[in-house]
Amino acid sequence: MNTPQRWSIASLAILFAVFPQSGATAAEEAKASPGNGAYEVARIFQIGGDGRWDYAICDTAARRIYLTRQTHVQVVDETSGQVVADLKDTPGCHGVALVPELGRAFVSNGQGGSVSVFDMKTGNAIGTTPAGKNPDAILYDSASRRVLAFNGKSHDVTVIDATAAPGPTAVAGQISLEGKPEFAATDGAGHVFVNLEDKNAIAVIDPMVMKVTSVWKVEGGDEPSGLAIDARHHHLFAGCGNEVMAILDSQTGKTLGTVPIGKGVDACGFDPGTGEAFASCGDGTLTVVKEDSAGKFFVEQTVKTRRGARTLALEPATHTIYLPTAELADAQAGAKRPTPKPGTFMLVVVAPAQK
Repeated sequence: MNTPQRWSIASLAILFAVFPQSGATAAEEAKASPGNGAYEVARIFQIGGDGRWDYAICDTAARRIYLTRQTHVQVVDETSGQVVADLKDTPGCHGVALVPELGRAFVSNGQGGSVSVFDMKTGNAIGTTPAGKNPDAILYDSASRRVLAFNGKSHDVTVIDATAAPGPTAVAGQISLEGKPEFAATDGAGHVFVNLEDKNAIAVIDPMVMKVTSVWKVEGGDEPSGLAIDARHHHLFAGCGNEVMAILDSQTGKTLGTVPIGKGVDACGFDPGTGEAFASCGDGTLTVVKEDSAGKFFVEQTVKTRRGARTLALEPATHTIYLPTAELADAQAGAKRPTPKPGTFMLVVVAPAQK
């Protein structure tokens, strides 16, 4: 993501987010998949509230969605669409990393150059840890028990001990990057992947030794932004600015192919229960991608959502995708982005079609 002044939200969460590896067989995955153009806009939650937006992420256990809103984070019930908590004092917030085993939520504050830590149950603030310049994407790597904040302006990563008390001593180290980081993903087995938007590449990080171990060229993809992972089959899905999703082998870095997506992608997701990858785009489309029996990737469906809905939060338990946006006025002269109309912030809910 770029600055919090963008009219869209970053995936993971993002949202992003990285979900546990599925233990289902290929046959079970095929049976579980909605497939055959089976997604639809099921409802729209009118959320409201002040501030633009950035990444979103689902808390599967609590059935809640965390939505960053520039100066605060709204926590929304997945079923009712009601705001159940509001996390304050998060200047220029971009993303949220959840650590369920510790009951902590980590929020990247782009304007504050910091990461705020909250109690997931109560919503109370626990403390703040310093980061680099404009921390944007953020994720939790369960293998190392570390939170990684990706700093867009200083082109580095702040590595935080998730178990430590918030503050300067919680910083385990910094990792320099060769370009501007965008969204990131983890395989849960000691490897973290991050898009380098200005290099058309993906960097591979070992969070334990805090080093970049590889940098892979994204063949056929320009300005990668959204990123998701299929940890079981070792596939990375990178949403790119030239209107393609690039699929890479997460073990070798080889680009396996590209598929067309919409314009203005900012987040990707992967559902391990259905084997489908998703790219949310600002032109108001959600692209659903799947692998066929020959190992080729194809566009299974393009769902019409709402203009500006360019990031997503994926709930794998229900195979539901939540896309934040708002009603948008036309961009004024000299402005880069359309202006959200006050009080119109919403969540577009895309779910398997009812049969």
